[in-house]
Amino acid sequence: MPGSRSTPPTPGTAGPSGLRAALDALIAEAAGNPLRRALWLDTVDQLLRPCLPPVVAAHARLANVRGDRLVFVVDAPVWHAKVRLATRELVDAARSVGLDVAGLSVKTTLQPLRPLPPAARTAPPMSAAGQSQLEAALALLRSDAPEGVGGDCKAGSRRARKTPTDPASAAS
Repeated sequence: MPGSRSTPPTPGTAGPSGLRAALDALIAEAAGNPLRRALWLDTVDQLLRPCLPPVVAAHARLANVRGDRLVFVVDAPVWHAKVRLATRELVDAARSVGLDVAGLSVKTTLQPLRPLPPAARTAPPMSAAGQSQLEAALALLRSDAPEGVGGDCKAGSRRARKTPTDPASAAS
């Protein structure tokens, strides 16, 4: 029965070895050039990362090798300056692995360099004490609302201005 797991999968079908074969076939074709380039850049990035201070390495990534320049991407302007300060070490390290580079460019992005795991994207749940304090604050705000703010007045209605009844008080 096709789809039954009672018999072992045959080599070359959808399985871990089948996926590996498909990836190898893709890389072997001309269409795999961007994938090969990305894998190569990742390898070079891993070779150059130890040349950066550990704090900076967490916020910088090799994005490209364009001509004779290394192009790094950082996630904040402060890391831009720190990577620029490490230019000599990075260029020397790149030359030691066989790259013919003379300089470095740094680009700053507002996006994280590595995607956050799904669990880190959600806000942590609010504690019971925090929830009760938030409800108390909302109740206080609702009870102190000035007249007309809570929707009690009709839109566009105005109060009539009181006119003084005593002429002496009007003159003062």
